[in-house]
Amino acid sequence: MTTPMTFTLKVKLFATLKDLAGSNELILQLDEGATIDTVREYVIHQVPALKNALPSAIPAVNHEYVFAGHAIQSGDEVAFFPPVSGGSDQANWPEMTLLAENPIDLNELTAQIVTPATGAIALFSGYVRGETKTGNGVAATTRLEYEAYAPMAVAKMQQVITEIRQQWPLVQGIAVVQRVGHLEVGQPTVLIACGAGHRDQGCFEAARYGIDRLKEIVPVWKKEIRPEGDAWVEGKYQPKPEDTIKS
Repeated sequence: MTTPMTFTLKVKLFATLKDLAGSNELILQLDEGATIDTVREYVIHQVPALKNALPSAIPAVNHEYVFAGHAIQSGDEVAFFPPVSGGSDQANWPEMTLLAENPIDLNELTAQIVTPATGAIALFSGYVRGETKTGNGVAATTRLEYEAYAPMAVAKMQQVITEIRQQWPLVQGIAVVQRVGHLEVGQPTVLIACGAGHRDQGCFEAARYGIDRLKEIVPVWKKEIRPEGDAWVEGKYQPKPEDTIKS
């Protein structure tokens, strides 16, 4: 049995892909007879962070666009990149960031990010909890009071949307909504909604990321009003340099 010949291939990454990989260049070892599809699989295996972004990336070989099944030869220069600036449909996907002073209507808000291409919406919504289990039993909450540093909060909510788009490029409409003011038990406090053409195109993962990220970088605080008194609830996350908005 003849052992397949192997060769070394240099793969260049640009824009979002470069940031996700933490490098603008990868080196792969491929068997003779490999195609651009093989290269894509190898890149994802080597850099799992590209799993969601690479399937929609554009491939080029020796400075020309190529398509599925294109054969790769030793000495080729392969590149992957997102659609070039100004040519992406993502700019047309609806987005919403809102600090809401009135109760949230989940159906009304999600309707604003649905398009004719949307086949799935993953939605996370937090609610005011009236009872919380503690080591001493159950603590009752009468209501919550939310406060936001409004201009910065809206900017950071938009940053959350930008980060979602970088990691899940197939996600379509996105809504990030946070209530402020007085909220009664049973009312929604926050909403993250991510749409996609299909449920397996990252909308679940993006919504989970969105709420986790909002809790880290969006300056919003809550005060718990309880029968025995009230207290502000503070988190522990300390911002890092990479949490700043890149210009």
